[in-house]
Amino acid sequence: MEHALHYREDGTFTIVQFTDLHWQNGEADDVRTRKLMEKVIGAVAPDLVMFTGDVIYSKNCSDPRQSFRDAVQTVDARGIPWAAVFGNHDTEHLVTRSELMSVQLEHACCVSEAGPPELSGEGNAVLFVRDAVSGKPLNALYLFDSGSYSEVPGIDGYQWIQRDQVNWYADRSAANTAANGGEPMPSLAFFHIPLPEYKQVWKRELCYGSKYEGVASPPVNSGLFASMLEMGDIVGTFCGHDHVNDYWGALHDIRLCYGRASGYQTYGRDGFPRGARIITLHQGQRDFTTYVMLEDGTFVWEPKEHYPKGKEL
Repeated sequence: MEHALHYREDGTFTIVQFTDLHWQNGEADDVRTRKLMEKVIGAVAPDLVMFTGDVIYSKNCSDPRQSFRDAVQTVDARGIPWAAVFGNHDTEHLVTRSELMSVQLEHACCVSEAGPPELSGEGNAVLFVRDAVSGKPLNALYLFDSGSYSEVPGIDGYQWIQRDQVNWYADRSAANTAANGGEPMPSLAFFHIPLPEYKQVWKRELCYGSKYEGVASPPVNSGLFASMLEMGDIVGTFCGHDHVNDYWGALHDIRLCYGRASGYQTYGRDGFPRGARIITLHQGQRDFTTYVMLEDGTFVWEPKEHYPKGKEL
């Protein structure tokens, strides 16, 4: 089903990224998470909310389906369009990805799609941001299921976005370029587990924000980033997974961005408050602006700079 997402009259389209809520059963820390979401939504008034995985921590949920409903209720009840990609903790216990996707699609304001059934994972989809008057697609938002844990014998660690998903992306991207008069459509990508290139950008390029833990990317690079470079449409990617990293940096003109961990039912770091990332597209531009809002209402417009060794100014 195609859901209409449109630019505002002022030529902006704003996305709030919530990540790693780790919602459980409505405990006190879940209430804190809800209050954070309410504060961010109230301050930003987004056109779309993206949950980038680990919406729930299913191992500790008595009813994971209901926990998921409770987690997204803050957004859905306000009539804000939203979508979610799955993380490694969403479906570890008592629920499958297919079942949790069905829960997503129960909601009136959910703009997720189950995605092609033959593809690896659930919820691989493309959403379009359109001109408010003509309805013409101006931007594409790609949603990827980055999986959970490696299923290949002898390879430990997290799963990687699979080859069939990469091929699907390339096919959809090519079709979007053709429909856009041969010009790649400026696009964003959302997934939970960071690509291996998130390690590379921190080591090689000027980055903005904090890195307080290692990049927990898959042990195998399946080539999604290379495909994005070849297709020429992706201008930014957004992930979660690592709760005390929130940096972004540009690698070969693609901005690799972490969200800001939003949930209190999981680990964090003293002095690194929860929050959310805000992303604003500007009609007619290939670029976007992004900043972080913290739990106390502070906006981080100018995060600290990190220069790789040998590149300090």
